[in-house]
Amino acid sequence: MELELGCFIARPNHLGESVAVANAEDHIFGYVLLNDWSARDIQTWEYVPLGPFNSKNFATTISPWVVLADALEPFRTRGVENKTELQEYLRETRADNVFDIHLEVELTTPQGDATTITRTSSKHLIWSFPQMIAHHTLGGCNLRTGDLLGSGTISGTGEGEQGSLLELSQGGKKDVLLCGMDARKFLKDGDTITIRGFCAADGTGRVGFGECSGRIYSAPVGKKT
Repeated sequence: MELELGCFIARPNHLGESVAVANAEDHIFGYVLLNDWSARDIQTWEYVPLGPFNSKNFATTISPWVVLADALEPFRTRGVENKTELQEYLRETRADNVFDIHLEVELTTPQGDATTITRTSSKHLIWSFPQMIAHHTLGGCNLRTGDLLGSGTISGTGEGEQGSLLELSQGGKKDVLLCGMDARKFLKDGDTITIRGFCAADGTGRVGFGECSGRIYSAPVGKKT
């Protein structure tokens, strides 16, 4: 599992035209929680000669509610300091370029035992969605209405704030302890991952995303030819 935010594109850009980072928010419709599932055994092989492809192209789960960009305005905050020297086209004028969305990931075993394995916030993002849109379209790639962009894994710096099971298990070296005297290094058949997220602040109420939930099923057995 990979804990991410998703961004839906509202206004497209024409092929050959880039979107300036200062105008990128005009192209955003809203946001969802996103689980970018990864098959780590396949990805381990693909990384070196090819980069991830079949290990990440089989499924994406999103939450049921698209939270409009305007609804998140009261929850803007400053993101993690980006120590990379930015090209001019990625430099934003505002510092509060990400949102403080409280996020948590729950793993439920086939036996029904549920454990919260991650608690973090989207304020830990280094790159904002306007920067992603500006970078994606720099060479003239045309985004279309309804396109979905993923933020990348959202991880904090503290214990239990990691946004992927690979980080939580330190690459499969450490057990992630679960309720019911169980443990995981990687997901097993029958496991369910549920991502929850909300924003809350005094005087502004609460904005929720609904549950982003998916279950791992056994792989189909191919017929012999």
